[in-house]
Amino acid sequence: MNLQNAEKHEEPWHRQGWPWFLISLPAIAVVASISTWWVANASWDGLVSDDYYKEGLAVVKVIDRLERAREIGLSSRAQIRDGAIRAELFAAPGVELPAELYLTIVHPTHSGFDQQVLLQRERDGAYVGEVAPLRAGRWRFQLENQLKDEPKNNNEARSWRVDGVANLPAETEIWLKPSDSDS
Repeated sequence: MNLQNAEKHEEPWHRQGWPWFLISLPAIAVVASISTWWVANASWDGLVSDDYYKEGLAVVKVIDRLERAREIGLSSRAQIRDGAIRAELFAAPGVELPAELYLTIVHPTHSGFDQQVLLQRERDGAYVGEVAPLRAGRWRFQLENQLKDEPKNNNEARSWRVDGVANLPAETEIWLKPSDSDS
């Protein structure tokens, strides 16, 4: 009689909890992996620099430009206000300052936000240029000259460089000087 009661109360497998619990574990893993793949593809930021190998080879040239800036006593103070940047360039006595400067604004993780700005010298000696709005966060600024009679944006033609870092929007004044390294 006891055997008959046991057979009556046995439910089909799909109405029991254990099979569904065991099936849910791999199902959760599949859903989590698909979700991770979707997030990774939707928010891909790309490489910070597509040409990192060539940039690595150019380190010696960058060090030479920093050393040259140190030799002629270069430093700069830049201010960002209302979509414009104004930079004052300071040098040792007798150093001729260029008519144009090239400012590179670099976001540490999103290369799509980087900007290159041409700064023109005004009558008062300051350099002025227009800047697209910058997001809040840490930014790196690189100010360089260009030798005469060289095509614009030719990295080989630049003879000196000064660097600075600012956390925007808290800091609107950036001091640029020859750094000790290219970090």
